[in-house]
Amino acid sequence: MSVVEAAAWVCVRERRVLVVRAIGSDAFYLPGGKPEPGESDAEAAAREVSEEVGLHVDPAALRHFATIDAPAHNRPPGTRVRLVCFLGEGPGGEPKAANEIAEIGWFTSADAGRCAPAIRIVLDELVGADLID
Repeated sequence: MSVVEAAAWVCVRERRVLVVRAIGSDAFYLPGGKPEPGESDAEAAAREVSEEVGLHVDPAALRHFATIDAPAHNRPPGTRVRLVCFLGEGPGGEPKAANEIAEIGWFTSADAGRCAPAIRIVLDELVGADLID
């Protein structure tokens, strides 16, 4: 079984979570991606947030929220994703789609059907923590 290791930032504002959709993808994800060699999960999440939505997050200010294991979206059958999710205050300002990102959104649990399997689990965790509706 193949496992994709990834890290993501959970940005909640007004009981909604920031999500992104890459060009050519039919599902929304959290801003994030795969760590580069020698990079911590928090550093990877912060770098990817900067690349994808133009916000600068301090990796030292991130705290672990959840580690999700789920089927990987748009990957061969049997591929799993291990997604390490971090909470942390981001800078002010509005995220903007950049690089490979086609669209951003602010989702509640009602939008789960538009998300990749791992993100559906994150939405459930956020509802359980009373962070989103």
